[in-house]
Amino acid sequence: RVNQSFFRSTILSSYNLKCCITGLSITDFLVASHIIPWKKDESNRLNPHNGLCLNSIHDKAFDKGFITVTSDYKIKVSKYFDDFSKEGAVLDLFLRYNNQPILLPDKFPPSKEFLAYHQEVIFKK
Repeated sequence: RVNQSFFRSTILSSYNLKCCITGLSITDFLVASHIIPWKKDESNRLNPHNGLCLNSIHDKAFDKGFITVTSDYKIKVSKYFDDFSKEGAVLDLFLRYNNQPILLPDKFPPSKEFLAYHQEVIFKK
């Protein structure tokens, strides 16, 4: 993807190289995640307001709609996980973050409009 490395470096640096959900700072596990997917909105592919710094497991969960970030910057976990709530990994990786605020970037805050799109169109309620 053209300019993907620019998008990644912009997002990761604005989040001070930390996952906005967990605070993980091991850069090999960090992803510049698109709020509105790359294939859905060509005009905002490189817009830093369309990005979140996530670790790879939360990036996958976000892309698939198992988690979202609300327009007041809180993590919302899908009811999909209710069936797995007794699993320690599900509790540790997902349920404990429900309704918790994300770490906000120093610049390029996530667009509330893009977050609303993710919550309405992609999130599995």
